[in-house]
Amino acid sequence: MGLPTGFLEIERKERPYEKVEARLKHWHEFIQPLAAEEMSRQGARCMDCGIPFCHNGCPVNNLIPDWNELVRRGRWRDALDVLHSTNNFPEFTGRICPAPCEAACTLNIDDNPVTIKSIECAIVDRGWEEGWIVPQPAAHRTGKRAAVVGSGPAGLACAQQLARAGHSVTLFEKADRIGGLLRYGIPDFKMEKRLIDRRMRQMEPEGVEFRTGVEVGATLSVKSLLEGYDAVALTGGAEWPRDLEVPGRELSGIHFAMDFLAQQNKRVAGDDEARAAPRGTISAKGKHVVVIGGGDTGSDCVGTSNRQGAASVTQLEVMPQPPDKENKALTWPDWPLKMRTSSSHEEGVGRDFAVLTKRALGDDGKLRALECVHVTWGKAADGRMAMTEVEGSRFELAADLVLLAMGFLGPRRPGLLEQADVALDPRGNVLANVMDYTTSVPRVFAAGDMRRGQSLVVWAIREGRQCARAIDESLMGTSTLPR
Repeated sequence: MGLPTGFLEIERKERPYEKVEARLKHWHEFIQPLAAEEMSRQGARCMDCGIPFCHNGCPVNNLIPDWNELVRRGRWRDALDVLHSTNNFPEFTGRICPAPCEAACTLNIDDNPVTIKSIECAIVDRGWEEGWIVPQPAAHRTGKRAAVVGSGPAGLACAQQLARAGHSVTLFEKADRIGGLLRYGIPDFKMEKRLIDRRMRQMEPEGVEFRTGVEVGATLSVKSLLEGYDAVALTGGAEWPRDLEVPGRELSGIHFAMDFLAQQNKRVAGDDEARAAPRGTISAKGKHVVVIGGGDTGSDCVGTSNRQGAASVTQLEVMPQPPDKENKALTWPDWPLKMRTSSSHEEGVGRDFAVLTKRALGDDGKLRALECVHVTWGKAADGRMAMTEVEGSRFELAADLVLLAMGFLGPRRPGLLEQADVALDPRGNVLANVMDYTTSVPRVFAAGDMRRGQSLVVWAIREGRQCARAIDESLMGTSTLPR
């Protein structure tokens, strides 16, 4: 490394946020980028650690020390080339990835990791500003046709890699716009959708045809895809939400998180209310909102509810509150379980842990409260974790709107998967390994959340890239695409 003592001489500096009272008034991104000179200084903090554990922490195996050093030297375009060599969409991961690379950074032993995520985002944002990112069409076309079903990060990465290998690619999306949960699950204040549109404008000249409003398994059969294409990649995500199976679930005012988030994203995109909410508006304005689920989706519901003008927002989690700080000797360089407070939490929310919802209470079919109880966790006789209700801990929580953000059970079965007739693993995901991504049906491949279950955008990009290589190899006998 060019500055081996940089981590001793330079303090970690992260991108600042717009103040809460200002950012709650709009739906735009509110992270403020640092100047190029400061980013170069942050890159200089990357130490000559010998073994770059950040590589292991990053699912796409980003060459992090390499582009940190290039940024330190002001060689931004070279840094962009290195970054793109492993990641098709660093502007996505630089905004919404939880940065397991930083958790794995050697400097994180001292709670002071390199600002890897910020540097990554700065590199790609500068690449777009300078006009360095352009279409990369293949020099030769193979004459082979590939269909990719689902336009989330796995599908986008798979489609772009296949097109760059020279294949003709059609990307099918059942929604009205490309992007999957990037488009309709991630709020605009975390990632603006112009970033997806910009990548689409790059991918079309490369040979990717986008077809929206086409639901494979409904408006288009799987059989017709197999007849018209040499290979089919299933990248439809894990969209089957976990439900709240309690008395009173039928009361009006209880909704799945994704229904709520998608409506707001459509409003921000300019859709009128009839198009954004064809089955009825879900609004937090003036309501006591309860978000059930303590993960990222729940956090997104908190931020969206506050921007809509909720009277109050409470987030419940059935698991116990994690420790404020992890035991580094036990966890590093792996992703630690610890208390995490997101930017949305900082905007205003009451959080309660080890809470089990027992029933929904209402009047005349309309929700008014939740009946809850606190629980403790311990090992059962079979060795698995089990909960026990705390005697006398029942309480009621006022609620006009309940948003279910309790995770996903896997891909939806009706339509696509039923027609494809692919084998499923014991968890209900499409059965395919990570070597060739082939399913039980010839010429049908699977990647992303549809194969691995609910996961991170960075894992989806990795699987999409690797699936594209597997398809290219199956079609051509060999592949020059990276894994």
